[in-house]
Amino acid sequence: MASDLLDAISALEKDKGISKEVLIDALEAALISAYKRNFNQAQNVRVDINEASGSIKVFARKDVVDEVVDPRLQISLEQAKEINSQYDLDDVVEIEVTPKNFGRIAAQTAKQVVTQRVREAERGVIYSEFIDREDDIMTGIVQRIDHRFIYVDLGRVEALLPASEQMPNEQYHPHDRIKVYITKVENTTKGPSVMVSRTHPGLLKRLFELEVPEIYDGTVEIKSIAREAGDRSKIAVYAEDPEVDPVGSCVGQKGSRVQAIVTELKGEKIDIVRWSEDPVEYVANSLSPSKVVKVLVNEEEKATTVVVPDYQLSLAIGKKGQNARLAAKLTGWKIDIKSESEAGDILLDQEEIEENIDENVEEKHDESMTDVRDDIVNNEHESESESRSFELEELDEKNE
Repeated sequence: MASDLLDAISALEKDKGISKEVLIDALEAALISAYKRNFNQAQNVRVDINEASGSIKVFARKDVVDEVVDPRLQISLEQAKEINSQYDLDDVVEIEVTPKNFGRIAAQTAKQVVTQRVREAERGVIYSEFIDREDDIMTGIVQRIDHRFIYVDLGRVEALLPASEQMPNEQYHPHDRIKVYITKVENTTKGPSVMVSRTHPGLLKRLFELEVPEIYDGTVEIKSIAREAGDRSKIAVYAEDPEVDPVGSCVGQKGSRVQAIVTELKGEKIDIVRWSEDPVEYVANSLSPSKVVKVLVNEEEKATTVVVPDYQLSLAIGKKGQNARLAAKLTGWKIDIKSESEAGDILLDQEEIEENIDENVEEKHDESMTDVRDDIVNNEHESESESRSFELEELDEKNE
C-alpha cells in the first residue's frame, strides 16, 4: 500500500506540478491526524515516511523528566537511559508505536485530508502562475455563458468575463476562441479568481505589441490610448529615432498590421497618430482624420481652441462628438472645435496679438540698433577729440 501511495504522489507531482515535498508534508500531517483519531491517542507523535522503501512508521515523542506526570507525553530518566544511555533530562525520546493495521486505516482516513492539501497546493501553483500574467493578454475558449459572466477557459483556470467588460459589437458562443486582457487575479477560499476584459485599453496595447515588432522591442513607444470599445480608438505613438516612422510601423505594409488588430476587435476603427511634446502639433494630430487650420493654446487652463475648415467641422467633432472626445482623452487637453467662419474674430484677435508682438520685437530691435549706432558715433567722436588734443599737445611741445 505504501509503495502504491508513493507512486500516486509521483504521478500527482507530474500531473499537477506540485512538488513531492509538499505532498509528503501533507501526507504526514494527515497520517498523524488519522492515528490520533482512530487509536484515541493524545500523545505527541511523528510520522516517518521512507521514500526509498515506502514504509510508514509512527513514533511517539516523549520528554525526559525526573517525575512522570503524564506518561503519554513524558518518560522518566531511568527508562530513557534503558533505551539509550546517552539520554539526559529535557531530551526528547522517540518510541515507535506503529499499529499493525495502521496502513489500511491511515489510507482510508487520510484520503480526504490529502485531497484537500493537494487541492490547496494546486490552487497556490495556479495563483502564482496567473498573478504574474496580470495586465497581460491570453487566448482562451468560451465555455459557457450566463446573465452575469462569460466563462473563458485559460487552460488551468476558468476566467470570468463580466458583462461590463464585453464588447457591445460582439456575439459570444461556446467554443469561440478569443483574446482577453487579465485585469485582476485574486486568491479566494474557492481558489484563484481571474477577471478578464475585452474593453480595456490594455488589450489594444498588447495587441499592437504582438503585431508590431518595433513596439515590442521598444523602437516605437505607445504614449497614450483612448478607447471606446467596439466602436473607435485612438493611439498615440512616438519614435526617438527620426529615421523611424512610428505611424507607418504600426499601420504596416498596405495596412496589414493594423488590419489584423481590427479583425480581432471585430471591426473597431483605430486612428494611429504621431505623439509630440508640442501641444499644438499633438492636438492637431489627435483630431485625425480631419484637417486643422490653427490651434490656440491656453497653458494655464490646459485648454485649446481648434479651428478647422467649415466643411471639416462635422468630421472633426465626429458622430455624437466621439472624435473630439477621444482626442481630448488621448491628449489630456480640453478641446473646443470651431469652424473658420465661427472663429473669424478669434483668428483676427490672435493675428493682432502676433502682429503687436512682432512690432514690439522690431521696435526693440530698432531701438537697440540705434543705441549701438549712437555708441559707435560717440566712440568715434571721442577718439577724434582725443587724437586732436594729442596733436595740439605735440605742437605745443615743438613750439617750446
